[in-house]
Amino acid sequence: MKITNIEATWLRYQIPESGQHTSDFGRLTTFDMTLVRIDTDEGLTGYGEAKAAVGSAGINAPVVAVVNEELRPLLVGQDPRNISGLWERMYNGVRSGYAIQRGRAFPELGRRGLRICAISGVDMALWDILGKTLGVPVYQLLGGRSRERVTGYASGGWADAAHIGEQLLNTIKPGGFSAVKMRVGAMDGEVETSIERVRAARYALGPSVRLMVDAHGTFDPRSARRFCRGVEDCNLSWFEEPTSADDVRGMAEVRSATDIPIAAGESLFTRFDFRDLIGACAADILQPDPAIAGGITEVVRIAALASAHQLTLAPHLWGSALLFASGLHIAAAVPNCVTLEYSMGFNPMLRELVQEDFVINGGEVEIPDRPGLGVTVNDDFVERYAVSRNN
Repeated sequence: MKITNIEATWLRYQIPESGQHTSDFGRLTTFDMTLVRIDTDEGLTGYGEAKAAVGSAGINAPVVAVVNEELRPLLVGQDPRNISGLWERMYNGVRSGYAIQRGRAFPELGRRGLRICAISGVDMALWDILGKTLGVPVYQLLGGRSRERVTGYASGGWADAAHIGEQLLNTIKPGGFSAVKMRVGAMDGEVETSIERVRAARYALGPSVRLMVDAHGTFDPRSARRFCRGVEDCNLSWFEEPTSADDVRGMAEVRSATDIPIAAGESLFTRFDFRDLIGACAADILQPDPAIAGGITEVVRIAALASAHQLTLAPHLWGSALLFASGLHIAAAVPNCVTLEYSMGFNPMLRELVQEDFVINGGEVEIPDRPGLGVTVNDDFVERYAVSRNN
């Protein structure tokens, strides 16, 4: 089997005003992604997602260019089933021969950033093809299932203190979730406002619903510690990205000052970034995004690294159905991947891009047995929202 073509397409969906929300990222008016498609000479096609930003909005043209202009020439004519070797080829470029021969990385300059995002989408599509080739779901290729269903948590929570309780109750209701995540941090202006919102949320949810908070890296260490003191009786399941990903030392200071577990990693690239995060004792829960961190291949490596340090994994999955499906297969196979994020904001890429629905009962996500990633891309949706075709 040979790869005949790789094509990346920027998809952009204009969010109606009723579906928009405002956070520290501003008011989000579009939902964007890079769709990666790989075709083979045996008629099999695989799909993946690459992202230009951690959130849902971003200019994806550079990612498209990296896939189409840099990675496609490296991979066309190659056997798509040789995923490990192709990952090294993409990551090390012309020096991939040295990497394979000597057993260590020889990365090009693009060992972080958009090149890794582009590699992520291609890698995801390669796993999709391998599963379809063998007629098995991706989780089977990763060692089989370690669990029958995966516990999910609903992700949203932008309302003020007067309305956050109602908003979160409405967020968890559709899937019967018993866990939910809300946003705090710079969007609130003052630390005390974040504290007030969390306390209001806990009061409305009661003690039986797990509550997580996400600051998107917008607190400084001192403010983050003050926030922790203000919510110490709210029984938070984790405090996500308390400080900037560039301030690992500050994050470690926050972790050492609180009993609230610290989660981080949604904007980190490859196992090397996560190695440094672990080495700094800065996090309890690692959150690699398969569409940013290096694809399924690299997230499985990160999971092994986490396991060796008795840490758990909770992949960041704010994106399309392809990203969520990838995280679902990882969670099915990886024992220390204990929960999944399910976006409850306005998300057409999750709910309209593919033909299948993810089945969620009692807050648990069922693991599909369909080959590959187990989702079928809706070509009409792609045609309608492809930026290159609309402009």
